[in-house]
Amino acid sequence: MNKNEMILTYLKQCKQINQFCTQNGWIDNDSISFEIKEEDSSEMMINVTFNEIIMEGAGCIAGNIACFGQLKLKIENHQIVEVVVI
Repeated sequence: MNKNEMILTYLKQCKQINQFCTQNGWIDNDSISFEIKEEDSSEMMINVTFNEIIMEGAGCIAGNIACFGQLKLKIENHQIVEVVVI
């Protein structure tokens, strides 16, 4: 698994990015993307974007809202071991 696949796989199960939701919806995992802004051997700063799915009272999808945020990832032995919301 390359670095980008590792990060994307991690983001799809990362609870911290829920903080970027604005309407109490849920994350569309297929829409998650990221951009590496800074990187060294033990840390990485990334911008994360995704669509938040919004529901109507009847349980139907009312729409999507674009969400974004920044994370600092701590890396050890080619694995993400800590995430901090910036």
